[in-house]
Amino acid sequence: MVVFLFINIMFYIYIIKSRQTGQFYIGQTNNLTDRILRHQSNRNRWTKGKGPWELLFSMSFATRKEAMAMEKKLKSWKNPEFLIRWIEEQGT
Repeated sequence: MVVFLFINIMFYIYIIKSRQTGQFYIGQTNNLTDRILRHQSNRNRWTKGKGPWELLFSMSFATRKEAMAMEKKLKSWKNPEFLIRWIEEQGT
């Protein structure tokens, strides 16, 4: 007997904001809960010492390739106002 097991792994982009500095961080992961905990516990060199962090937005994708493409697009927006406006538009 052959059994097929399909595991649906989702990939996420996320945007967090430092409550201390007001800085934004954009990332992607396949385990959003663990990744946010890593940021909060200073286990990421780019966000270390700048927390606590607030999760502002997350979006799921079927593939890592799609998530990485969206992450790259968001990171290309140098003006935080574009990012804030985009987040607000996603809620509509």
